[in-house]
Amino acid sequence: MEPLSLLVLLVMGVVAGAINAAVGSGSLLTLPVLMALGLPPGVAVRTNTVGMFFSTVGSVLGYRREISEERRHLTPLVLTALLGASAGALLLLTSPAEALDVVVPVLIVVALALVVLQKPLTTALRSRSEKRAEHRAAADESGAEGATDAGASADGSERSPLRSPALVGSIGAASVYGGYFTAAQGVLYLGILGVFTGRPMGSVNSVKNLLSLCVNLAAALIYMIAFFAVDAQVVWAASAAIAVGSLLGGFFGAHLAKRLPEWALRGVIVVVALAALFREVV
Repeated sequence: MEPLSLLVLLVMGVVAGAINAAVGSGSLLTLPVLMALGLPPGVAVRTNTVGMFFSTVGSVLGYRREISEERRHLTPLVLTALLGASAGALLLLTSPAEALDVVVPVLIVVALALVVLQKPLTTALRSRSEKRAEHRAAADESGAEGATDAGASADGSERSPLRSPALVGSIGAASVYGGYFTAAQGVLYLGILGVFTGRPMGSVNSVKNLLSLCVNLAAALIYMIAFFAVDAQVVWAASAAIAVGSLLGGFFGAHLAKRLPEWALRGVIVVVALAALFREVV
């Protein structure tokens, strides 16, 4: 791969790492660029996943204090994310190359739609969830009491909303997607966590970053094993460029995420991803 291409990937990695720390979906910058540089979709996804793993390392380091405050509630979510991501990565490895040529660009478009529509979708889902809770409370007084206890229990462990079976199951499904594709998994996590915990985005961002780390770690390990076992191609030079940039971006982005407006970060994602997709199609 040419030095100029590696430099572009390094810069994109920095920006993508910062965006991952803030709102997720940073892979929508690096993945389309890899495809525009001529990598087949499956190779591009594997190369991107290995490199972007380091963005989640930086993000978790930046949010280590917030994660530490939640750690006693996170074991079910972490295990589910690891298992789901492993299943998604194996699905990518066994998917026919011809299918990936069609599926991956479509998933990029879907991921872009999630980025653009995240807020209205999350609001609509949360509103629907609240209405269902109100109906259950009206039908059964114990439902209201249970809902109150679930939000804040005396021991602060078993009844935490982060241990909700519905939340854990939804995170599992999102992790399969994340292991298969990686792009915009953070957007899905933020929406799911917001709906099931009732917390604002900033409050659950640390958990989102930890789950993204788990997904990228599981998928990257499977792709590395597949590289040696079945010659599943990974462009290591491109992964290294993305890794260096995304590690820096992820660490510093965790601090910038608390200051920069979300609309600016989303705007960067949309412009760069659409430009790379346009080049791929044309």
